[in-house]
Amino acid sequence: MAVVRSKNNSPTWSDVKTALMDFDRAGLRGLVQDLYAASKDNQAFLHARLDLGHDQLQPFKASISRWISPDLVKGQPVSVSKARKAIADYKKAIGRPDGVAELSIFYCEEALGFLESCSMEDEGYLAALIRMYERSLEIVSSLPPAERTTYLQRLDKLRTRGRNAGWAVEEEFNSRSYAAALNDEHQDE
Repeated sequence: MAVVRSKNNSPTWSDVKTALMDFDRAGLRGLVQDLYAASKDNQAFLHARLDLGHDQLQPFKASISRWISPDLVKGQPVSVSKARKAIADYKKAIGRPDGVAELSIFYCEEALGFLESCSMEDEGYLAALIRMYERSLEIVSSLPPAERTTYLQRLDKLRTRGRNAGWAVEEEFNSRSYAAALNDEHQDE
């Protein structure tokens, strides 16, 4: 199979598309099978994209938990970027707004649980939590009003739990929540 190379030495998506044109159906199926076997991330992506399994969010939640709320006794490191990557991977795979809302709020719940259990005072971690809370509010506000109630209740609980996190997290949550004006809407329901 001849592969057309782009002008630079690094292959591009255009090069991949050109190479894929030479595959027949069985060859494409074999390629996807090899990608599936290569990593759990690929498996989660395909399960979500193809609507397979009973809980397509589970592998993404497991990744978020692993990276945002690691087992410190086992020496597992914290990685905000890898936890956020799980949400980005879900968005690429299927990106349903309710799933993105669920994962974003789950991230905040896991992060607050971690902070409550170990009293970590890492400014970057806390800033990322506040940004994710704000992003959760934005995502929930984009959902149809009938789908918001459960998410708003969880966001309200997070806002209250924020007082236990230190570093003015509760104040930041309150500020963002009131700016989004979703609380007044939620209380009218």
